[in-house]
Amino acid sequence: MSHGSASSSPSRGRRKLSQSGHGTMNELNITPLMDLVMVLLVIFMITTPQLSNDLEMNLPSGKAPATRPKEKPKVNYVDVDPKGGLKLNNQDVVLKELPQLFKVLKESEADPSVVVRGADEVNYQHVISVIDLLQQADINKVGLATAAPR
Repeated sequence: MSHGSASSSPSRGRRKLSQSGHGTMNELNITPLMDLVMVLLVIFMITTPQLSNDLEMNLPSGKAPATRPKEKPKVNYVDVDPKGGLKLNNQDVVLKELPQLFKVLKESEADPSVVVRGADEVNYQHVISVIDLLQQADINKVGLATAAPR
């Protein structure tokens, strides 16, 4: 009988410990945590865009670059004076002549560049009229500059 009572004594002590709430938890159930980690992993894998390695890079080489003389692009100038007078490449023109001159310019050059220069005291309506004519002639490389008063 003493043998039976010895085996029942420790079980009683365990019950008492677990009932009092002072016992330590020997096992942690991590199954719900692992489920949460797996769900988050799947969500991130689906929502993250696929990375592609289509990056083009031009790396410098060790050899000397081939030297080509670069031609300076031809720039055409339209000067607008304070009184509204116009000059195309230092030649006096009238506003009515510009559409035809721009058409000839477009035919003679593949992609002509035009800089419209206006004096500081010019009425900018004259400059805007020239820009409108350039747009109608389909000349897209247009720059604006101010000329010093003479």
